[in-house]
Amino acid sequence: MSIPSASLNSLWGSLIIEELIRCGVDFFCISPGSRSTPLTVAAARNPGAQKAICHDERGAAFQALGYARGSGRPAALICTSGSAAANYYPAIIEAEREQLPLIILSADRPPELRDTGANQTIVQPGMYGRYVKWHFDLPCPSEALPPVMVLTTVDQLVYQARNAPGGPVQLNCMFREPLGPAEIAPPADLQGWRAHDRPYTVYAERVSRPSAEDIDRVGALLSDARKGVLAVGRLAGPAEREAVCELADRLGWPVFADITSGLRLVKGKLPLVHFFDQVLLSDKVTAGLQPDLVLHLGGQILSKRWQAFLEKHPPQHLLQVQHHPRRHDPAHLGGFRLESDIPAFCEAIGFFAPGSADETRRQKWLRLSQQVETMIANPLPSDEPVSEISAAMLISREIAPGSGLYLAASMPVRDMDMYGLPGSGAIVGANRGASGIDGTIASAAGFSFGLARPVTLMIGDLAALHDLNSLALLANATQPVIVVVLNNRGGGIFSFLPVAAEADVFETYFATPHNYEFRQAAAMFGLPYHRTVTNGDFITSYREAQQSGKSAIIEIISDREVNLRLHRQLQQQIIETLENR
Repeated sequence: MSIPSASLNSLWGSLIIEELIRCGVDFFCISPGSRSTPLTVAAARNPGAQKAICHDERGAAFQALGYARGSGRPAALICTSGSAAANYYPAIIEAEREQLPLIILSADRPPELRDTGANQTIVQPGMYGRYVKWHFDLPCPSEALPPVMVLTTVDQLVYQARNAPGGPVQLNCMFREPLGPAEIAPPADLQGWRAHDRPYTVYAERVSRPSAEDIDRVGALLSDARKGVLAVGRLAGPAEREAVCELADRLGWPVFADITSGLRLVKGKLPLVHFFDQVLLSDKVTAGLQPDLVLHLGGQILSKRWQAFLEKHPPQHLLQVQHHPRRHDPAHLGGFRLESDIPAFCEAIGFFAPGSADETRRQKWLRLSQQVETMIANPLPSDEPVSEISAAMLISREIAPGSGLYLAASMPVRDMDMYGLPGSGAIVGANRGASGIDGTIASAAGFSFGLARPVTLMIGDLAALHDLNSLALLANATQPVIVVVLNNRGGGIFSFLPVAAEADVFETYFATPHNYEFRQAAAMFGLPYHRTVTNGDFITSYREAQQSGKSAIIEIISDREVNLRLHRQLQQQIIETLENR
């Protein structure tokens, strides 16, 4: 007896969703569409699936990305055929650059409709090029194909997404009409699979460990170092942060922690040079502080001054440890690069005793950083206008300890890296892979799902406008997302660039000024709104928003020219303070 296509579609859709859940992928970002009916219905009816409904596929993809960043696990995206899947592309690029797992379930029309002019039909296999780790064009459901083929394909899909380096993967799912849903009795060869809740294929986790020879080499370098520095970029989660903290404690070296490391806003016993970027403003005070060895763990360091410092004073030894094979060396400094899981590396070198570090040098780094902190940590006058700098200071001071902090590209992530005050231990996320401004609100919403904690998003006005429709995601977020919009009515970061001197083109083509405010956007999406003018206004509004337990928008109106002047004045004051003490 021939099985109807609708029944086969429903069967395959349910197998895909159930096997994803068994593989630990239980968060689904679903956008409406017809061709994806078998997948959407299966996810909707599976009690083990968490669902986020996203009207916009671009926002859906960034929400999935934020979830992966917060949880360390992939989310699955479901969309219909045609250009819907193309809207995933910016988030896929970001995920690939940051090695974040992402699973794309793109519904597609059958192969006989390709290149025929059929409506809503494009060539979807391979559409993401080199930015997906693995993709598979799943044939239309057919009685001629064993259902277990679907299960093994899903198992491979998840393994490819999660296996280091993690990244986006695509399962392109072709379905013929009718799309169902329809019921079908499970085939006999699935009875064994249905009897338990394990995946059909179980992949053992691959752990990358350094060889004994490499560890001996690293251990010898560490033992010989007298002026070592531990530089820490983005870390993938609590296990990496804990391992790095233990290593830092053993080494006793100055620690330069990037804002995305999760350590920059921690206050404790570690020798964290919180304001190393600002200390590096002065060549005079850093003279003689050049390291003989830099041990760099994790992702790239945001600070351009750190990169310039290394280029000007190359260390005798540069050791890079990352969990993937890709090159992260834009200045072509070379050195010794080790591919390893960071916790495994930290554990392996724990048997080596570090050399006797230059304590005077370490204390000078810490003292200089403390001078910067003392200078900027004074209570800000409550009646002064809230600025982009003071917003970073106030958020870092007022944010609930251990909650999430998402930082948009351009100035917000830089301001928090430069001026964020340590103490909250906030868990930080930022889209630094391709550093685009798109999808930031959606990313923060996904981050809140992944962390299962409240999140504060610090975002510029252009990035907020770029992702305005993702405010819809906040209404259904299980954890509140407080969106702090720094509205300087244009692209503030361009004021810091040489093109700002070109008066005939700068304002129109780069600053792109506007007169929009976000009160009506908040009303449209049912979000509480606060418009703040002074530091006191902001503190009151931010505390109220956190205490409410609801998502909200706090808008700060600032001036681009004043912002530029404040940055330059503060940095000059820091230089003078450091050089005159």
